[in-house]
Amino acid sequence: MAASSNAEQTQLQDMEEEDAGIEEREMESDEEEEVGMGAENSDDDEDDSSEDEKENEAEIQRLEEQLSINAFDYNCHVDLIKLLKQEGELIRLRKARQKMSELFPLTEEIWLDWLKDEIRLTEEEPNREKVYELFERATKDYICPDIWLEYAQYSIGGMGSPGGIDKVRSIFERAVTAVGLHMTKGQTVWEAYREFENAILSTVQPPPGRIPSREEQELLNTQLERIHTLFRRQLAVPLMDMEATYAEYEEWSEQGVPETVAHQYKKALQEMEKRKSFEESLFVAEPPKLAEYQAYINFELKEGDPARIQITFERALAENCLVPDMWAKYTIYLDRQLKIKDLVLSSHERAVRNCPWTMGLWKSYILALERHGADHQTVSDIFEKALNAGFIQATDYVEIWQADLDYLRRRVDFSKESSKELEELRAAFSRSLDYMKQDVEERFGESGDPSCIIMQIWARIEALHCKNMQKARELWDSIMTKGNAKYANMWLEYYNLERSYGDPVHCRKALHRAVQCTSDYPEHVCEVLLTFERVEGSLEDWDIAVQKTETRLNRINEQRAKAAEKEANLARQEEERVEQRRKTKADKKAQKKVQKGNRAGEKRKADQDDYQNEWNEDSAPKRHRGNGDQNAEEYMETETGLLGRNALPVFKPPPPETKNVQQGAAATAQRQSNDKPELRNDDCSVFISNLAYTLEEPESKLRVLFETCGPIKQIRPVFSNKGNFKGYCYIQFESSVSVPGALKLDRQEVEGRPMFVSPCVDKNKNPDFKVFKYNTSMEKHKIFISGLPFSCTKEQLEEICKSYGTIKEVRLVTYRSGKPKGLAYVEFANETQASQAVLKMDGMEVEGNKISVAISNPPRRNMMDKPGSSRPMSDMMPRQVYGSRGRGRTQLSLLPRSLQRQSAPGNKVENGTANERVQAMASESVSAAGEPKPLSNSDFARMLLNK
Repeated sequence: MAASSNAEQTQLQDMEEEDAGIEEREMESDEEEEVGMGAENSDDDEDDSSEDEKENEAEIQRLEEQLSINAFDYNCHVDLIKLLKQEGELIRLRKARQKMSELFPLTEEIWLDWLKDEIRLTEEEPNREKVYELFERATKDYICPDIWLEYAQYSIGGMGSPGGIDKVRSIFERAVTAVGLHMTKGQTVWEAYREFENAILSTVQPPPGRIPSREEQELLNTQLERIHTLFRRQLAVPLMDMEATYAEYEEWSEQGVPETVAHQYKKALQEMEKRKSFEESLFVAEPPKLAEYQAYINFELKEGDPARIQITFERALAENCLVPDMWAKYTIYLDRQLKIKDLVLSSHERAVRNCPWTMGLWKSYILALERHGADHQTVSDIFEKALNAGFIQATDYVEIWQADLDYLRRRVDFSKESSKELEELRAAFSRSLDYMKQDVEERFGESGDPSCIIMQIWARIEALHCKNMQKARELWDSIMTKGNAKYANMWLEYYNLERSYGDPVHCRKALHRAVQCTSDYPEHVCEVLLTFERVEGSLEDWDIAVQKTETRLNRINEQRAKAAEKEANLARQEEERVEQRRKTKADKKAQKKVQKGNRAGEKRKADQDDYQNEWNEDSAPKRHRGNGDQNAEEYMETETGLLGRNALPVFKPPPPETKNVQQGAAATAQRQSNDKPELRNDDCSVFISNLAYTLEEPESKLRVLFETCGPIKQIRPVFSNKGNFKGYCYIQFESSVSVPGALKLDRQEVEGRPMFVSPCVDKNKNPDFKVFKYNTSMEKHKIFISGLPFSCTKEQLEEICKSYGTIKEVRLVTYRSGKPKGLAYVEFANETQASQAVLKMDGMEVEGNKISVAISNPPRRNMMDKPGSSRPMSDMMPRQVYGSRGRGRTQLSLLPRSLQRQSAPGNKVENGTANERVQAMASESVSAAGEPKPLSNSDFARMLLNK
């Protein structure tokens, strides 16, 4: 063995010397080329290169200054590394890469460039440990076959040192374990491993013609067996192009391929065929190939091979490293299935490095550390890193604190009255409350824990484990003062705590307070109190409980009755408004009929007079009626035309509805003329609207409200025809000085309804006057927020938004009744702040509601449809043009609307129902221009009479 080992070392030294000679010759040729090229360069080229160097140096300094301000600028790191590499500043380049790797995991390309540069820098150094350490760091960020291959090839250069061959084999073994199952790139690692072993085989083979010794033969057989084993292991793994490997093994093996190896190869070939479609879809897909990888992972999960599941996850994460859901699925699989400590913890560590903003990954990491017995300091350090990760929601901080508090609670031995762990737990609870109050509320404008879950858990721990009810009661009192006293479930939680660990006195006290404070489910709280007194209380306690519950419920019922009455009034008012609109529409329609009838009567009378004149001129016979000297010729018009002298006259009185409409219109005009003020002075007047229809004595109530603004000359409320108040009025002051004070009362509530106060303007004289005072075009410095909870106030929204810039105005959008719509506009000082707010706030949760945020771009108000507006002629439909007499009665279509639909062309019906014939005729009545022609009355009659 010693002789063979010496021979092996001698052969390796010869190989290294030969490689060194080749490198020296290549370096000499490179130097000659550089000298020749340097002689040809001109002075102009040197000047240009010096200018470029100065510009690059200035850019390098700028990037370094920017990183000193914001070290987490990923793109800035990448740009700096590219410039330093271009300038050949390898020492500064090493420092830049080091800083970047401390903050971010590096991609495969960055690592390979770094490793190659470090290999060149350490060629003359006696030890290679620095490069080995760098390779170890590179293999931990992502599973990359190219990095492992480079690592193994670099280790071959040091196999001449003691233990060098064993180190190379160890690295190759780790490489095939890590990436040997990679369907497309794993084969290169296997082949490199076999080439290395074949090189070793050439060193132990005896020269031709010499019989090897016993030790040399044993060494030769051992090396041959290593190569056989590598072939068998590789052929048992499903890889692309594995057929070529099998053919190579057949050619290399003198005894042929063993039956067991052939069987394993066929089985692996079948597995490769199953996965071939997934590999092909990955090959043609565009990055990041998330859907294709997800389908591949689902397939491997069904197959159930842990090694293949792991390599598929690793391949997906190398291209989708910023997808938190993919990391979460991978870590959950490792936690529940493999449970290998080093693999699990390293995966969790890589997950939070890639997606530090995801709270769930940090929470899983802390649980994994505890699960695998990590020391307390390590868990604490990871928790502190999580707090500084910069989560995007306030609730994320509550959850991460809960995870840490759960971990600390499980460390405490509560059998001891006091311990270091218990004090640490209480200190952590106290710190978490301070953190929520100071850091989280200042950043997000909300606590993130409105139900005080952390304090509830602390109170239960004090009551259950520490038997300290006094501390638990103090905590619950603090919970109730944070806006939770109105919720029945919070009081019942407190009651259950007292019931389990307290005493009846405090139980009764808690329930009495609950009866007085609860507003959401008071009946339930009252029932619990009465049930408690039935079981535990005396007669006096029962009487007190009954009295308190009855008083409380009566007050609640009164409030609910008032609210129901208010809602009923609003509904009735809405019905009255609908009915009034319907009636007004009917009145207008009737007036139009009357006017049309009057015009038709005048026209008919004029025609009749003309006809009579013509008849008299022709000396037609006359009919005498009454006195003989008063002759009146009467010719009656019927539905079929003019009749003779013996025909009876036809008298048609006006319809009663026309008479009523005329009378109503006259009465309305008379009332309006009576109600009209004698003098109108808009400069001294204001218009009041949005008042309740049920407002009693509006004049006296408004006088009391507006007398503070100045002397009032007249208050004119507007009433309907039935005498009902219409919800608006005019107020005229004696002086225009009083108007600004009156306008300040805008939106003040009158009997629970906001009153609108606006200037009194005659729009006939001022057509350009616009009541709508907000912009309707894009406002880049203003954001629009939707999905807000109805309980959100202006102050709360301002607290949420102020961390993103200087706020100039916050406006909540409400209905006319004053109820919020869940919409708001927030105006910032400039466009940049508004854009930042959109990026950070869109999708944020506010009191459980997910809000949407966008740059303000309100739609145009449809002012053109209102009376008096000037609609552009291009937007108007052309009016139908009729003859000089207008549209007569005989031009009305008698065809029902339901039968006027067009049918498909070519559907001609010879024999069929009336409806079918109508549709056929309608399909035929199409003009050459493709426009449908209406059916005439004659067409309709012909269709009906056609059997």
